Amino acid sequence: MTQVEAPAWTPMTDDERAKFDQDGILVIPGVLSESEIKVGQNAIQGAYERAQQPGGHGLSATGALHQLSAITSVPELAYLIDHPVAFKYIWSLLGWNIHIYHSHVDVHPQIHEKTKEWWHWHQDGGRQNREIETDPRPMLSVKLAFWFSDVSETGRGNFTVIPGSHKTNWLPGPPSRGVPWPEPEGATQVTANPGDLVVFDRRIWHARSDNYSPFTRMGAFFGYTPRWIAGRDDVADLPQTDWFDSLNPVQKQLLGHAGDGSGDHAWGHFPETTPLYGALKERGLLDSSIPALIP
Repeated sequence: MTQVEAPAWTPMTDDERAKFDQDGILVIPGVLSESEIKVGQNAIQGAYERAQQPGGHGLSATGALHQLSAITSVPELAYLIDHPVAFKYIWSLLGWNIHIYHSHVDVHPQIHEKTKEWWHWHQDGGRQNREIETDPRPMLSVKLAFWFSDVSETGRGNFTVIPGSHKTNWLPGPPSRGVPWPEPEGATQVTANPGDLVVFDRRIWHARSDNYSPFTRMGAFFGYTPRWIAGRDDVADLPQTDWFDSLNPVQKQLLGHAGDGSGDHAWGHFPETTPLYGALKERGLLDSSIPALIP
């Protein structure tokens, strides 16, 4: 497994916290080193090639890959999930009792012909957006998007968002997804370079734009949430793999394996046997002014 040269752990700044609360998104340049970028590119390209083999995951009609359970599918990317420069945004916002509930790697090559228009705008969280009654709904999860391709200009399959929309429960749209419909007001294509990070609130209204450029879009996405929310990723059998024991305790927690596996442990009743709690406590980063970081 790739090892990250770890800088000291530090929380997100007050300015970053205020900006995130306002916009629901942060773009952090240059998070990954050149060697980390190369490892990620090679790993995702390998997944793309495996998907095309007999018995593989398969590709979409446009040759794209959307592979769920990112670490189960591409274990070489495990260095990303607790990367100290990126992970600070997660524990600063969500605290220590967390796991990755949903993740994927994406590869989108150039589209040569315009495809049928579909309404892709959504909030993450599935039925959380139907069954929770508050307005706005609670954040519940935060996602990290690591970029391994050049999306520094628009038109390259850019991640597209409406900044500030994370506190809006409803977005006007078509009667069904296949009906042509204009982009919502305020839609903004996010630009980034390889190695940049996008941090976003699951509630922000977002979509993927089509890629008509010669640059293949490549990224890895990890959604973090409290452990008392069920995971979508397929991680139950990871302890039987030949690489699982090379992970550190925090990585194992993030991949669904911490404590005794009971509901009580997932509820956070046993912080002292929850690895991220211990890592934050050891570094003096538990903070009684932030509910999720209360010791």
